[in-house]
Amino acid sequence: MRKSRVEAVKTRERIVAAAAQKFRRQGIAATGLIDLMKAAGLTHGGFYKHFDSKDQLVAEACAAALRRSELAAILPSQAAATKKGRDGLKARAAAYLSAGHRDNPQAGCPFAALGSELARADDETRARLTAGLLQGLDVFAGHFDNVRPDEARKRAIAMASLMVGALTLARVVDDPKLSNTILRTAVEAVTRLYAEE
Repeated sequence: MRKSRVEAVKTRERIVAAAAQKFRRQGIAATGLIDLMKAAGLTHGGFYKHFDSKDQLVAEACAAALRRSELAAILPSQAAATKKGRDGLKARAAAYLSAGHRDNPQAGCPFAALGSELARADDETRARLTAGLLQGLDVFAGHFDNVRPDEARKRAIAMASLMVGALTLARVVDDPKLSNTILRTAVEAVTRLYAEE
């Protein structure tokens, strides 16, 4: 008996969700199709029924990660979403630059988890990530209500760059104290961006 169209869509979504987690946890290159399909509860033979290539899955998994992650730079946490101005920036930065986000890359921001790999991704993946970043920059710029829109956009770019870089460094270092200091210092720096003249 053939699977219905609805079942096929649900299976595809399950594969994308598993890939989004696996890629952010292990890296794209280090995640093989067999391992990925096993994480989705499927056999590897069914992969090509749903996707033309691993690149297609990477693009969809990254887009899904950007949509679903409450800690991702482009999506607000519930606490941050209700705050504006300086308090909103600090809440967003604190949510993103938290020990929980640092320690759980599979549930967080794909830019910090996969940035170096994504820089070499195909055009479709990079286009989806660019769209997600632009959405996030608009959200961040909305917090800079004390400056002109062009200046708010520049500060949003600085904020996103600072946060992704700080989270990446906090994950790389082998000293827990230094890692925590990196996170705290970056939250303070984001907050200072609000008051820059």
